[in-house]
Amino acid sequence: QVQLVESGGGLVQAGGSLRLSCEASGRTFSRYSMAWFRQAPGKERNFVAAITWTGVSRYYADSVKGRFTISRDNTKNTVYLQMNSLKFEDTAVYLCAAGGGMTIATVTLVGSYNYWGQGTQVTVSS
Repeated sequence: QVQLVESGGGLVQAGGSLRLSCEASGRTFSRYSMAWFRQAPGKERNFVAAITWTGVSRYYADSVKGRFTISRDNTKNTVYLQMNSLKFEDTAVYLCAAGGGMTIATVTLVGSYNYWGQGTQVTVSS
């Protein structure tokens, strides 16, 4: 089992920045690919960004490319999401996820991840 706890969400004005953190405990964190998804009220859960267990490969949704950066520190069992130039439409609950055996074809899929955090709310005011 892997337990994931997100933090760092909050209220920010459009154009501002936030840094989300996701701390993992349990089984070997460094062997998992990690990702961030987001879900707005009444909408489906959407892929935001992912990083492989080595940290070499990173993937982003088109809507956040150039604004968001995913990173990880395996010594701290933590993955981060730096969010810059935030927009109103970035408002959502952001969830951290962990999974194994990722490929470029599967990394964006909700079903590819075995473990999920509870989420942290990000609200961007216009």
